[in-house]
Amino acid sequence: MKSKKLRVLVVSQYFWPEEMRVNDLVEGLVARGHEVTVLTGWPNYPDGRFFAEYRRKPQEFTRYAGARIVRVPMLARGARGYTLLLNYLSFFLSAALLAPFKLRGARFDSVFVYAVSPITVAIPAIVLGRIKKAPVLLWVLDLWPETLEAVGATRSRAVLKLVGRLVSWIYNRADYLLLQSRAFGDSVRHYCTRPVADERLVYFPSWAEDLFEAGAARPSALLDPCPDQFTIVFAGNMGESQDFPAILDAAERLQGRVPVRWVIVGDGRMHGWVKQEVERRRLTQVHLLGRHPVQEMPALYAAADALLVSLKTNRIFAKTIPGKLQSYLAAGRPVLAMIDGEAAEVVRASGGGFACAAGDGAALAEAAERMAALSGPEREQMGQRSRAYYRRHFARESLFDRLETLMQSATCRRG
Repeated sequence: MKSKKLRVLVVSQYFWPEEMRVNDLVEGLVARGHEVTVLTGWPNYPDGRFFAEYRRKPQEFTRYAGARIVRVPMLARGARGYTLLLNYLSFFLSAALLAPFKLRGARFDSVFVYAVSPITVAIPAIVLGRIKKAPVLLWVLDLWPETLEAVGATRSRAVLKLVGRLVSWIYNRADYLLLQSRAFGDSVRHYCTRPVADERLVYFPSWAEDLFEAGAARPSALLDPCPDQFTIVFAGNMGESQDFPAILDAAERLQGRVPVRWVIVGDGRMHGWVKQEVERRRLTQVHLLGRHPVQEMPALYAAADALLVSLKTNRIFAKTIPGKLQSYLAAGRPVLAMIDGEAAEVVRASGGGFACAAGDGAALAEAAERMAALSGPEREQMGQRSRAYYRRHFARESLFDRLETLMQSATCRRG
């Protein structure tokens, strides 16, 4: 039976031209015939400065893949902790105050919240859900307030308690809580002060864009072939959470002993520090390529012998599955994981890579050396197992089917 056409409001602090998984979500919903509106801010992630092309011609950023984009003003992230806090506050205040006016007259069947940090993005979504009488589906991608403590944003028990109360307020008012990791369940339940029905907690992991599973249509323009070296690629945000000190420790341990080159593609708050450390330690086998469009990644991944994912040692990070892991698996390449918890279990269960403990640079070096010693056919089999596991557990269309069904059900319940 053909599903009903839905009017969906997607609320996300980050959206195109910023590169986020929510872009693909919107594109997929539109392709299925749904009418999508996106409430977002002015693009400035990850550099912390508003995109130059947006400042020049903001009128060219009002549509994406057939979806309408409604933007509210906000302060840029900047490069300091206090500017990041102001960025968070400015978006949710601006969205909560201005969005009801900007969206006046619009009707919605569902409100979907892309809830990476900060969790405050859910506040205007809940306000709009009440005004529009539409169910709110909150995709929990980070655990607050635990994440604040994990990344060192604050150690104040009073602040963490206050944020915890805010999180409780949000969770208790969302109609559905979509969990990117099964391990999120207990943490989310802890902040649901009212009894929460199992049907409200839905396991909904990330997926990879179709272009990763399709593979590379051409050689990578970012990376020259180097058959004499084992190439490890890290792609994504370069932040505190990714534990670059341990990655560079692994690179230093192998330098001059094992022909390995470490290719880091991305940007973020740790980029400057990593660049300085690479120069100071004379890590000639570490290459920083900067940030590049997601369209360049399939060819880059295909040129890699292994793909690296990492997170710091932390009980909260151990519950997280970084979105890049699904992209790595879909690309059909072997995975090196310096990570704990559910993500490490995925790598091991897939049979498509090696996982070592988070924060253990020595173990990462050992795993890289062990993988480099494998034959080409052995690594190819690893990659095939990675892709097969992805298709069984994280296939894009299957997850979109699940989300579409949930939105239909939520709409019927409200109706």
